[in-house]
Amino acid sequence: MSASISNAIYFRRRRRLYLPPAEGTEPLPAEYIVMLLKNLESLGFTFTERLIDACRMLSIDQLIAFYDELIPMLTRVRGAHREFRPMYPNFPRQVEMMSGWELYINAVIHYVTAGQYLPVGEREEHLPLLDNVELTVLDLGTIGEFEQLCRQIAASNTSLSEQDREDLAWFVEHAGPRIGELLPEVIPHRENMAVMVALLMTHGAADARLPERYCRTATDLLRVAVALSKGDVSLANPSRFRSFSRSERRLFLELLERQPNPVEDMLRWKGRWLRLGERLHPGEFQRHFPRAAESFAVIRNDLPHVTFNGAVERALASGDVRNVVELLRQRPGEFARRLDHLLRISERDQKMTLELFGVVAADISTPLLLQVREHFRRRVRRENSAGKSLRIFFPKGNLARAWAVEHNLPPVPRLVCERIVALCEQALVERFRGLPPLGRCYLDEKLVDFPIPFSQRSASRTLRALVRGSRVPLPENCRVLRFFVWWKNGDDCVDIDLSATIFDEDFACRDIVAFYNLKTYGGCHSGDIVDAPNGASEFIDITVDQVLGAGARYIVMTLNSFSGQPYSDLPECFAGWMARTAPDSGEIYEPKTVQDRADITANTQISIPLIIDVVRMKVIWCDMALARMPAWANIVHNNLRGITMALRAMADPGKPNLRDLFAFHIAARGERVDTPEHADTIFSIRHGTPFRIEEIAAEYLK
Repeated sequence: MSASISNAIYFRRRRRLYLPPAEGTEPLPAEYIVMLLKNLESLGFTFTERLIDACRMLSIDQLIAFYDELIPMLTRVRGAHREFRPMYPNFPRQVEMMSGWELYINAVIHYVTAGQYLPVGEREEHLPLLDNVELTVLDLGTIGEFEQLCRQIAASNTSLSEQDREDLAWFVEHAGPRIGELLPEVIPHRENMAVMVALLMTHGAADARLPERYCRTATDLLRVAVALSKGDVSLANPSRFRSFSRSERRLFLELLERQPNPVEDMLRWKGRWLRLGERLHPGEFQRHFPRAAESFAVIRNDLPHVTFNGAVERALASGDVRNVVELLRQRPGEFARRLDHLLRISERDQKMTLELFGVVAADISTPLLLQVREHFRRRVRRENSAGKSLRIFFPKGNLARAWAVEHNLPPVPRLVCERIVALCEQALVERFRGLPPLGRCYLDEKLVDFPIPFSQRSASRTLRALVRGSRVPLPENCRVLRFFVWWKNGDDCVDIDLSATIFDEDFACRDIVAFYNLKTYGGCHSGDIVDAPNGASEFIDITVDQVLGAGARYIVMTLNSFSGQPYSDLPECFAGWMARTAPDSGEIYEPKTVQDRADITANTQISIPLIIDVVRMKVIWCDMALARMPAWANIVHNNLRGITMALRAMADPGKPNLRDLFAFHIAARGERVDTPEHADTIFSIRHGTPFRIEEIAAEYLK
């Protein structure tokens, strides 16, 4: 295997594999490949004909090396690298056949013995798996496409996930002096820029010109210092700065010296800069970098300084909207973020505000234009609908949480909203015309169910890349949903509780399947395990038809750390779900039936991985955290308000979708066709479009 290729990264992002140059002189016997494919099938994977042919041209030693790399990797991504032993070994039938008092007595003895006692029961022989599972097809890849991933991740116009950052670190470490060839000329997202520059500096791969090329403001430098200190580059949370070497301090101050107006940026984050100054010692380099030293003196001594935001706030306080708009046209992004407020505070200035917004729209970033467009589209819908609605916010930070408030903004005239939508669309199409042509394009209308990936910083590691709020169709033959969790103790005994909360279409809780309610209509729990020295697992089965028949709509999967440890303190914890047709056939944990699996690593005690909409037969990817309330009893009933709010937020998040984004690109630089067979460019779920997040963020959010 090439030292410059990681099949783990390539598989995860493209479902492709790289093979080394073939050393075989004749094709290997077909039975070798058949045996390999048989083992892959048990994990839910298979090969394309092209990859099969390439494998046959390997030498026997190369094929063995490839197999030894591939099988452990695929086993791990399906979760099959761990042994699953639920409390009741013949789940679900064993639980369904036991009486309530038997289940209660077993649970009490288990708790009294601190998890040492498990119900006695001989494991029955299972029928072979009867489910007809659609296999995931893996294809042959190239070095060129693999290396392009580095450029796309770095050029992403949305914040990076922890997995993205790890993959970038791999590229920096293994590319060596070639890393400059793999990087884009511009890194548009400032958080990602900081991550990239910090990686280059950490691995000693930073060309002296790269930090200067990428760092354009004082805040950029602050983010780089935070990234080097392993802090939150979104700046949502304060960070403790590490000590910097003399060469690093000199580089920071040299770059700060070259900024045209650093003080204004520094005052925005005054407290952070004061702490950073304690690490940089600007006075030590005052003779070489006098402007940088003077900037620190301004913020340290509270010297007078007029800032842009201060001027805007003073104009707003005086009610001078015309002056505010004239100021904001200098900073189009800030203009766009304040647009709704400006339109509400002065009706007589709305026409002027719209005209100037139309002038600066071409200079507003693509993600922000898309968000402004969606905001005002929903403004029209809210004001035309009866009843109350919520405004949902997802604050910055490393933890995925949602805030909701009642939508009580003063109205904006419908024609004004529609004009803003039109201005945004016009600016987007005009911008995309400057990109390379797409030719004939097929657009899957179902992409409306997939949000545009604007922020991935808090995304969990998953089997397939999913954006929070995505609605993925359930397999057609899915009759039973099987939720699962596996975890292992950290420094102390750890009790993770798996629960499923059932809601109707009005978001009223109908029932809960949990350790204190193992059986209910349509639901069955495998039993509560309170200690996992060697790993433990819990399962829940939800029968779709029974839940539908009872008038329910949503099933919320929840993980609660009952013993109080955050998931980030555990050596390993992962969860997901299987789609089963015949739940009593096959093993309790069948890797090939696993649809989604996520590593649960957030610094929280409550996690909501996903929601099932059984009416629309969709999985809503949630990947959210909740605050624990109250502190003394971490169970679903006591956190029901937060779970309900998370459900409402995900049921209608109001985010721009991929269908609209690709439609703008086609209008600007393509021709739409009705079938994928006649297309040069295909945007569809079946072709994996919504899961190629780094490509979308780098190539379609420019």
